[in-house]
Amino acid sequence: MKAMILAAGLGTRLRPLTDHRPKALVEIAGRTLLDLTLSRLRASDVCEVIINVHHCADMIVEYLEANDNFGMRIEISREEVLLDTGGGLKKAAWFFLEDSKGSSEPFILHNVDVISTIDLPRMVQFHTDNQALATLAVQKRETARYLYFDEQLQLCGRRSGRDQAPEFVRPSPGAQALAFSGIHVISPRFLAMMTEEGAFSMVSSYLRLAAQQEKILAFRADEYYWRDLGRPENVLQAARDLKQKVQL
Repeated sequence: MKAMILAAGLGTRLRPLTDHRPKALVEIAGRTLLDLTLSRLRASDVCEVIINVHHCADMIVEYLEANDNFGMRIEISREEVLLDTGGGLKKAAWFFLEDSKGSSEPFILHNVDVISTIDLPRMVQFHTDNQALATLAVQKRETARYLYFDEQLQLCGRRSGRDQAPEFVRPSPGAQALAFSGIHVISPRFLAMMTEEGAFSMVSSYLRLAAQQEKILAFRADEYYWRDLGRPENVLQAARDLKQKVQL
């Protein structure tokens, strides 16, 4: 199975930890965020990964080389200009389409700056069983931005900020606001449907396709540990969590 790790961001929320290194190499309890993410993917039968890079890109390449790519096939997608999540995946689409098997097997898209115990094989199975175009790991928790899903767990809208009104793209009986966790399972046919150009968000593509009745589903991950690592205080809390109770 294949995956992509989104690691190209500047990590501005993590400063000063990212002043002279990429966020992927920020450490928690002696392990980098990239190491933690790759280990989770490897444990879920992922053996081929592409990583997008931008800020301090060469440091990531050297780190991977020094660790023999953690026993995986790893490709690098360099972004001279940041392309956001959707543009980053579109640039790396070749990786998922390079062989006949890749035309049908879903792949995982994973932010480097989140940590979780979400059952990735279970999420992939849910995606496959429901013949989804994309499946998003979501939880019922407080956040500034929400995605809305209807009673069938299909994406129907979003709220972009605390002071913003919800935006719906399709009828939404029983719509529920849920927080996205930065982990996706995606069918390769989605890649050809990304008509947006340049830098754009995955959510923009998802909402456009949801409006066209494509199946963008929620995978409820409320039972699992999850933490955003975008701020220094979150990194410190995650380190405490790993020492006390969380088994990744």
